[in-house]
Parts: sequence; C-alpha cells; structure tokens
Amino acid sequence: MKPYENLAKSTLPDGTVFSLHKHDGNFYLKYNGYELMSTSQTFSERHLADIGLKHLLEGKPSRPERPRVMIGGLGLGFTLKRTLELIGRPATVDVAELMQPIIEWNRTFLVDFNGPLLEDPRTSVIEGDFYTTISNKPKNSYDALLIDIDNTPDDLITSGNDKMYSPAFLQKIKQILSPNGCVTYWLSEPAPKFKKLLGQAGFKVEEYASKPREHAKRARHCILIGRKQ
Repeated sequence: MKPYENLAKSTLPDGTVFSLHKHDGNFYLKYNGYELMSTSQTFSERHLADIGLKHLLEGKPSRPERPRVMIGGLGLGFTLKRTLELIGRPATVDVAELMQPIIEWNRTFLVDFNGPLLEDPRTSVIEGDFYTTISNKPKNSYDALLIDIDNTPDDLITSGNDKMYSPAFLQKIKQILSPNGCVTYWLSEPAPKFKKLLGQAGFKVEEYASKPREHAKRARHCILIGRKQ
C-alpha cells in the first residue's frame, strides 16, 4: 500500500488542526487527524451547487442578469468549481474561508485538480469566518448561499459555529437574500431538528439525499435547501 504523503498543516487558535495529505493521486483534508473531505469523493459537494443554484438556471423572467452567490467554506474547491461551471457570465461568486492555509493550498497543491479557480474574475475570496462575513452584509446582497462548513449543526468542525444555526442568524440570512433567493446546506447526514428550525424561520424547506461518489450505492449525505418565501 502506498504511504500517505504529509503536505501541509495548520492550527487554529482553538487548537483545531487542519492538514493536507496526498495518497495514490488524491488529496485528503483532515482535521484533528480525521478525514474531512477528499478529491476522491466530490459528488455531494458538486451536488450542493446543482441544488442551490437551480432557481438561477431555470430561465425564468425573475432570473437576475448578474447572479450573486456566496459560498461558505472553500474546502477543496469543488463547490466553487461547479458553481463557476453553472452560473455563467456575468456573475459574482464570493467565498468565505476562515483558514488562510486552505486558500493557499487551493492555489498550489490543488490547482492541478481544479485549475486556477481563485483567479477567475468572478471569484472573490474573503478570508474570515462565515458568520462575521454575513453579519456585515446589507439586505438583498445575494441570490444564493451555499454553505459547507460543519458536518451538521450538532457536529461542528470548529468551536463557536453553533451561532450560525441560531434563529437570529437564520433571520439575518433571510435579510441578505434577494426576494427569490435560497440558502442551501451540505450536511454529512440528515438533521431533522435543524430542518424544522429552518422551516420555523420562514423558509420553504426541501431535503435531498446525496452520494459521496456518483456511483456510490448509498446516499448518506444530505442537501438541505431553504427557499425564501
């Protein structure tokens, strides 16, 4: 068996360790030694964009001339890559990423997989946490929010992320979305309590099962979309 190659490592102030590894031609992002995502399993990350941008791609009269999208969490770049493939031009795609090293790893190690996504003129990378980034945005800032930050609201990647799933923050999300906008979450598994909370916040909620790989037998991940009403 080929050994894992340790490429890079970075530690957050709360002690969370992110590391990048390469094995048999694929890259693996880990946190505290546990695999978070990899280039060998990207279907659900791309599916997040497929579901979350559908309302912008249907050719309705209400479709904005210049779609505005915010992605929460850059990861290995596959949601951003799919978004740029789908959204067309002109468009604006902002990406909020807390970890500066992850931004740099996308520009260096991962460029052979995804190309220079961060150099696309439609892309703007915001180094910072999603909560603060969104909190500073005015009303009607975005037509779509695509969020892939935690496994679930009950299984957080970094401490303090629970505030992103509060009723108050969901109301902020509603404010910054355009009248026909949507917020869409990638979840490692269904989260019934959060689905209910999203509905109580006034969103029309839909849930989709999603596979880690296109030909996987089991759809263990979840895409949860809230449509502004």
